[in-house]
Amino acid sequence: MRIEFRATDEPVSTRSDYWRNVVCERLFPLEGRSIEGPDFDGRIVSGEIGAVRVADVLAPAAECRRTAKHIRQSDHELYHVDVLVAGSVMVEHDGRQTRLAPGDFTVVDLSCPCLWVSDGARHVTVTFPRTLLPLQHDEVAKLTGVRVPGDRGAGALISAVARQLPQFLDDYQSAEGARLGTTVVDLLTVALAAQLDRGRTVAPEARQRVLLASVHAYIERRLGDPALTPTTIAAAHHISLRYLHKLFEAQGTTVAGWIRRRRLDRCRVDLLDPAYRARPVSAIGARWGFPDASRFNRVFRAAHGVPPGEYRLMADPAADLADPEADLAER
Repeated sequence: MRIEFRATDEPVSTRSDYWRNVVCERLFPLEGRSIEGPDFDGRIVSGEIGAVRVADVLAPAAECRRTAKHIRQSDHELYHVDVLVAGSVMVEHDGRQTRLAPGDFTVVDLSCPCLWVSDGARHVTVTFPRTLLPLQHDEVAKLTGVRVPGDRGAGALISAVARQLPQFLDDYQSAEGARLGTTVVDLLTVALAAQLDRGRTVAPEARQRVLLASVHAYIERRLGDPALTPTTIAAAHHISLRYLHKLFEAQGTTVAGWIRRRRLDRCRVDLLDPAYRARPVSAIGARWGFPDASRFNRVFRAAHGVPPGEYRLMADPAADLADPEADLAER
């Protein structure tokens, strides 16, 4: 379940202690000091997806340190992946010092001390047991504290998928969450194996899950494009249309079914968002790949039992007067 904490929930006089306790509880034990003063703001949204712990952290300028004392006090058999979304962070770990730019990430072995110095940043962090990563610990140690660029190769895919994870903390049931958590570890395995020139040691099943994750990420980026089709997806990934369909058959769905489901999920979120109350139902459908209002209403009704305008009213009766097109579109 998604849990959110804000530093401003606490009075200024006790805010620093409150924030330190939240960070230690939701991430891992460390010590830190804010560089911005006691009236700073910060936010942590965290939860678990399968065996993976995910956190979306918006933090003020600070210096944080994990020491041998903290390691003794907590479970240290963990890897921690720190993906930078915005800002700048310097990481000093395992005798290496690196600076992350937005999109980049690094792997931290929580059994070793680490220092983070930030000028104010947003991170998405992924923490999981070391035993989940099918690479030797001494091999991974060659890459801890090393900057992995988030703009190319497997590193770009990990960065993109990790940054999407927080939005799924409430959406995914346990079985789906477990699969998604496994996929994130698979992505990391492929990326690190490539850096170590150990690509052939990655199991075919893991490579297949990584390919499927790449396809899912591609679809997410293009949900609003009505021209998104299985043919264009297969071509973008240099695989046959038949193989693409086989990937989705193993997931118990079809390519078209997955696209439709994700579009409807996005529409449902927008329909429930007060910020979009004045936006016509037809515009919400068009935004997520349903340019034909009549078809959007039919597909949404088939999935949710009611047309989109009525679905919006069920959650927010005040929206009745906000969308004069809804009743006409649904007739």
